[in-house]
Amino acid sequence: MTVKITSIGLKGLEGYRVEVEVHLLPDQPSMVIVGLPDASVREAKERVLAAMHSLGNEQPSKKIIVNLSPPEQKKNGPLFDLAMVIGILKASGIIKERIPQNIAFLGALSLDGSIRSVDGLLSVVLAAKRIGIEMVYLPEDSSIPISQIPGIRCIAVRHVKEVLQSLSGQELHPLTSIPSTAAIHVSSPHSKRDFRHILGHQQAKRALEIAAAGGHHVFMSGPPGCGKSLLSETFPSILPTLSDEESLEVMSIYQLAQIPGPPVRIPPFRQPHHSASYVSIVGGGASPRPGEVSLAHHGVLFLDEMGEFTKKTLDTLRQPIETGKVTISRASGTVTYPARFLLLGAMNPCPCGYLGSKTHYCSCTPKQLELYRNRISGPIFDRMDIILNLQPVQLEREQINGESSENIRERVMKARERQYERYGSNLTNSIVPVELLLSQSLPANQKRMLEQTASTQAWSNRVQMKVIRLARTIADLKGEANITDEAIWEAVTLRRVTQSQKSSRLAR
Repeated sequence: MTVKITSIGLKGLEGYRVEVEVHLLPDQPSMVIVGLPDASVREAKERVLAAMHSLGNEQPSKKIIVNLSPPEQKKNGPLFDLAMVIGILKASGIIKERIPQNIAFLGALSLDGSIRSVDGLLSVVLAAKRIGIEMVYLPEDSSIPISQIPGIRCIAVRHVKEVLQSLSGQELHPLTSIPSTAAIHVSSPHSKRDFRHILGHQQAKRALEIAAAGGHHVFMSGPPGCGKSLLSETFPSILPTLSDEESLEVMSIYQLAQIPGPPVRIPPFRQPHHSASYVSIVGGGASPRPGEVSLAHHGVLFLDEMGEFTKKTLDTLRQPIETGKVTISRASGTVTYPARFLLLGAMNPCPCGYLGSKTHYCSCTPKQLELYRNRISGPIFDRMDIILNLQPVQLEREQINGESSENIRERVMKARERQYERYGSNLTNSIVPVELLLSQSLPANQKRMLEQTASTQAWSNRVQMKVIRLARTIADLKGEANITDEAIWEAVTLRRVTQSQKSSRLAR
């Protein structure tokens, strides 16, 4: 008789059901693992047999064949150890109870039978929930908030003996309490910075509030020291906190990448250096790992000195900006990671940085200026929602205390709630499908205003749609049910480029 035990395989963050099939044959005592196992899976044979010995059960006097199905999918890591030992104990008659197929077994084995955690365990549990698994046995791990994963029952165990006790109906001893995302109060602020400490830049602050409310991408240009980096680094302070589901997704990505994540329910803020390779930005490697675009999922990706990134690196952002995910293809297979981030880009207007400055003379030649601007391709520039041209502020004319980030964040959260209620899910205006966004068509005068500006600015259809999305967000901030003429006009001004930028784009 063939015994089938359920486990979960992981491909990127996407999980799939793995049936660990165990069959005993009348032959010399041995154990064979098939189903495209890698080295770490093949080595499970020694771990499983040693764990059985520690339980007082010797290897069956038969040939043990373990098949990991589906056989065409390559299996990686020691995640299937627990399912294998449970399958062998069931096939040997040691486990009498029936084991349903909607129960999954996850975890690596030590030689003494204790169960250890594996990399990306939270991702595996979330994947098990998505494919319909109702209960999982998994190693105790304080970094996994199992009590806050709805829709699936998680039983944390330390040893194979505890799994056998649970399967036989015995009550397990209480385990060490595991912190939950809901129980942890976010007492620390989003950011140590606050908008009330930034002098001037009222238009930029207003634009960033709109960006936070609707999830819109922002491109900032201005001379050195005008405040581009300061505004960007303060931007997270006005973002809403993550929901429990979003927080779990972010935690799972950082666990898979094996790096510390942001505080609980705080949107991630990633700021890679301009020398970063395109692999580190979008992810990859021999065993593809999440890149910066995935680490910024549900948060912000800030590219300072955007013009210094290689053109190849910037162009790889096209897919994740549009789809909210990144697909990495290698000879060993294809993996997909989520990458729904808000992009902030900042760069100088020219190589020397002083084009258009009122206090410094620009020494750049037209050729240098053209080469510098062409580092950001037209398709990438086209995908930016808001274009900001900043200038240095005169300190003596500005008030020290402006509006606080807390007040701005309250308006942002209310605007987000209006969007969630209107669309029936956690969709912002920047990513909602067009048919939902345009459930009510624009009045004739607004269409005419948009068409005239689009003709003057040489806007593509994508840019015109972005202006409508911006206008919808502006109306949400004001609590308007429909897009107003004022919202359309403000959206147009937020996307309008300067004459020098326009000439540079048309020259391509």
